[in-house]
Amino acid sequence: MVDLKQVESLIKAKLPDAQVTVEDLTGGGDHLQATVISAAFTDKSLVQQHQLVYGALQAELASEAIHALALKTSAPQN
Repeated sequence: MVDLKQVESLIKAKLPDAQVTVEDLTGGGDHLQATVISAAFTDKSLVQQHQLVYGALQAELASEAIHALALKTSAPQN
């Protein structure tokens, strides 16, 4: 189980301009949904966007502190 603020901080460390919202989907702290909006996603495919977020949370995913992570990613709309 991880703290939602910690997950947000880890994502922002990798993507400093990101707007991040993290939700606990089950109440158990290990099934999360993150919505991430970042200019770093501009001209990147959805897979590439998700890879950037997964990279920020690699240790938490590997240790299964985060068992499942649903992602919604996008570049900012002008």
